[in-house]
Amino acid sequence: MSASELCFMTASELARQIRSKELSARDVMAAHLAQIERVNPKVNAIITLDAEGAMQQAAAADEALAQGKTVGPLHGLPIAHKDLVMTKGMRTTYGSPIHKDFVPTQDDLIVERLKNAGALTIGKTNVPEFGAGSQTFNPIFGATLNPYDTTKTCGGSSGGAAVALACGMIPIADGSDMGGSLRNPANFCNVVGFRTSPGRVPVWPKQSGWTTLSVQGPMARTVQDVALMLSAIAGPDARSPIALREPGAIFAQPLARDFKNVRIAWSRDLGSFPVDPKVTTAINGQRSAFAAIGCAIEDGQPDFREADEVFKVLRAWSFELSYGDLLQTHRDQIKDTVIWNVEEGAKLTGPQISRAESKRTALYHRVREFMEEYEFLILPISQVPPFSVNQPYITEINGSRWIPISTGCNRATLSPSPGYRRFRCHVVLRPKDYP
Repeated sequence: MSASELCFMTASELARQIRSKELSARDVMAAHLAQIERVNPKVNAIITLDAEGAMQQAAAADEALAQGKTVGPLHGLPIAHKDLVMTKGMRTTYGSPIHKDFVPTQDDLIVERLKNAGALTIGKTNVPEFGAGSQTFNPIFGATLNPYDTTKTCGGSSGGAAVALACGMIPIADGSDMGGSLRNPANFCNVVGFRTSPGRVPVWPKQSGWTTLSVQGPMARTVQDVALMLSAIAGPDARSPIALREPGAIFAQPLARDFKNVRIAWSRDLGSFPVDPKVTTAINGQRSAFAAIGCAIEDGQPDFREADEVFKVLRAWSFELSYGDLLQTHRDQIKDTVIWNVEEGAKLTGPQISRAESKRTALYHRVREFMEEYEFLILPISQVPPFSVNQPYITEINGSRWIPISTGCNRATLSPSPGYRRFRCHVVLRPKDYP
């Protein structure tokens, strides 16, 4: 097996062969480090790397197996963490010059769980400043480039993670998502990003433990690998007040199932959101794939009126909470979109927030009632194809101002046919049928 073949092997198969000693963790690590050395300068996905420490961890992983120790489901798999999560002893910048030299003394919970499952931390993946935006660039490390076309964006904010996966530099990656940050870059880079339900992957430390707008979740190149990783990072934790009770092990169950007569709702635009015709054409081209496996497909979507208003209010509230104090002391080192969101949050009144929460509750019930009739809702992930890496963000679609599709449902992603690899579709899952 060539090093390139090894780097594009599924995470599930890599983990199996390491456990069975068909492959050594050192060989796996060496291959991935060589891939990083060869490819990363072209795409700028991994922005902090500890190659020496990675090889030491791999040697320790092989020794643990040699001694017959019990190992976790991710034993020996290289991973680079999103540069928004703290990694003990390893630089964490949040994509901000304010934190360019920050080295945490503790791990975030998701990093702690990945290490406990046997994953080997090798470095950090690039992000937009404070994770804000669907384009991955910041003043410290610059832009991460789309591996399919380096003149285009890889999406954001988990852009470095998506590119590292697409280029075979790591087999699994962690990400986070407020308004598409796990899904948009996965879509643009032809990998899988899964926005989890709030509390499925507990987040700690966190300023406001009860908030549900932003979540953390897994990324990989296959759905099976996403499930494997989710089995390691999901499960209750007393430090998160909204943590769900089910153990992560439920995601280690077989994924195969019969889709005959499964009812699917098919939405091209959630009813009213502008979508580039290229995206619509790509999504429509996959309808026959779902029919071929027996699904009963009907056009339709829930009523998403006021969803954009609700999201923008809660996002502004969240930004003010997270960065309001920082804005007072480091305004000149913060990008304009973050400043705008913080200042919008500072303007919010109690009645505005309470009305947003009321409208959010009404939206939840409209979606809940709609999904009682369907098992899945399929819709575009991104409203536009990957745009120029030199363009900070999209300002219009089809002549209309940009309105992000950013709702709070469970989502997975499914690959389209090889003929149009760069577009994927949301699969919104009925909550009662998926833990």
